[in-house]
Amino acid sequence: MLLASAWVGQAPTDTLPRHLRPVVAPSDTLVRVVACPGVERAAVGTILFVGNAVTKERILRAELDFHEGDTLSLADLPARLEANRRRMFNLQLFHAVVVQSSCESSGRLLIVFGVQERWYTFPVPILSLADRNLRSWLDRSDRWRRVDYGLHVVRNNFRGRNEQLIGNLQLGFNRKYELFYEAPGLGRYRRLGFGVGGSFYQSHSLDYITLADRLKPFRADEEFPIQRFYTTAGLRFRHTVQFLTAVDVSYHREQISDSVNYYNPAYFLGRTTREFLDFSLTSTRNQRNTFAYPLTGHYAQAQLTHRVFLDGNTPSLTTLHLSYARYLALGRKFYYSIGLNGQTRLTRGQAYADSRALGYNDLVRGYDEYVVDGRHYGLVQQGVSYSLLRPQAIRLAAIDNPKINTVPLALYLNIFADAGYVVAPHPLPQNKLPNQLLSAVGLGLHLVTYYDRVFTAEYTLNGLGQTGYFFRAEFPI
Repeated sequence: MLLASAWVGQAPTDTLPRHLRPVVAPSDTLVRVVACPGVERAAVGTILFVGNAVTKERILRAELDFHEGDTLSLADLPARLEANRRRMFNLQLFHAVVVQSSCESSGRLLIVFGVQERWYTFPVPILSLADRNLRSWLDRSDRWRRVDYGLHVVRNNFRGRNEQLIGNLQLGFNRKYELFYEAPGLGRYRRLGFGVGGSFYQSHSLDYITLADRLKPFRADEEFPIQRFYTTAGLRFRHTVQFLTAVDVSYHREQISDSVNYYNPAYFLGRTTREFLDFSLTSTRNQRNTFAYPLTGHYAQAQLTHRVFLDGNTPSLTTLHLSYARYLALGRKFYYSIGLNGQTRLTRGQAYADSRALGYNDLVRGYDEYVVDGRHYGLVQQGVSYSLLRPQAIRLAAIDNPKINTVPLALYLNIFADAGYVVAPHPLPQNKLPNQLLSAVGLGLHLVTYYDRVFTAEYTLNGLGQTGYFFRAEFPI
């Protein structure tokens, strides 16, 4: 488990009475079980949490599938503890989680979870490119004016309750003012939560049409061709960190300039302003071994969104997006992953702004400079990874703070193959990629490091015979 080995052997347990201190787990495991002689089943007597200086204990207890007084099979106890330890680790609040079970004098189980908390406040300066990716930015003649700057602030584990605050103040080419609050679970059992937020965005440039499978920008230095405002609120129904259902309602108001409408009347179906409500239902099942760079397990998500326009004339739009990924350990440091993504839209009339398919959130790698618009699409991504450098930690002796003085590193060599297809009923004749099979193969290097960051460098050959080097800051599948 990535990041965990950096903490093994350093559990902050000196403040506990000696008879309650956990035995340190050996370096090759994060679960330690001391058997109760001659006992097949035992009741849980005490559950302790050590190291959670900020995180409330009830947040951690809500992730467990057992409580004091429950009777557990000792034969199944190591697997049971590992499953609970993994859920706690995947809260992404801790550098590491270890667990130990031992017998109390009464014959009951003493279970101790030890955690090392992360740093939770991240003020990050914004200096970013005002384009989809590096390749698109390099293709712009005015690239150096297409830069954004500002401050992005994230407070994770707000109030020690796994809540999140996000604020954005972005100036420059694209201006953005945002504030979001997310409470994944409230109450004793942390089952019901909510999220609220708002965003205002305006830009001096807008990609107003797709020609030759590339976005074409319209720029206006004295005005904003596009302005967007939205507010959102929703409920979260949460069983554990692995099982989440969300219901959201959002209000949107979007405005384009007369010039954009003139050059592409289909952008908003002949309008310069539109208002709509989005009603969405999202169900997520995330049973990967770790959320940052998964090697085993599976992931599934279904999202259904219904959009109702408030002008009374524009046809409503229903979108279904499905994602599934499977991760397998092949042995000898080899791992296999496959990801499936698909989307379908149902409507009597679709604006250009609502026709995004591949090349935006979902991508056939190697087609980074292109976008493919349409009504429906499917995407398959496969990869085989080889562990070049097993997860290990580099200690920064000059820094005393244990939350930031350990830099974890893992390195994987990856070979991959992608394929995608977009269904577009009436594409422009200049666009050749809709209604065609898109394919690519490539070789990548994946670096997994600080605070779940994943950086990838890839060399890709796509179905058009084009090759290129690409750099990303996320796990591809």
